[in-house]
Amino acid sequence: MGLARGSGPNGSRPRYGHLDAVRTVVPLRCDHLDAVRPVVPQSEVCEQCKAEGLDPVALRLCLSCGWVACSDGSPGRHARAHYEETDHAVNAEIATGPATRWCYVHQRAV
Repeated sequence: MGLARGSGPNGSRPRYGHLDAVRTVVPLRCDHLDAVRPVVPQSEVCEQCKAEGLDPVALRLCLSCGWVACSDGSPGRHARAHYEETDHAVNAEIATGPATRWCYVHQRAV
């Protein structure tokens, strides 16, 4: 009896180094998460967008201080400006579903 194409020894899944052929996405560790603490949102809107008459696409919450600002997909990109001014690297999407955390330093979800 031969092995099916793509099968490993004894009919097991093939292995690639230390990874199985079926991969699971696991967020990478980010040292900037050490600065994350429980925060209370300082606002329900992006105050800078409100002052400038802009409509934010999505809101982000700074996980270091609770600042609420618009996302990079919004015209003002005020969350990025907050990071550039404060070095508060990690923020989370304010949404009804699970929050997506983003690290500006590593430019990836964490």
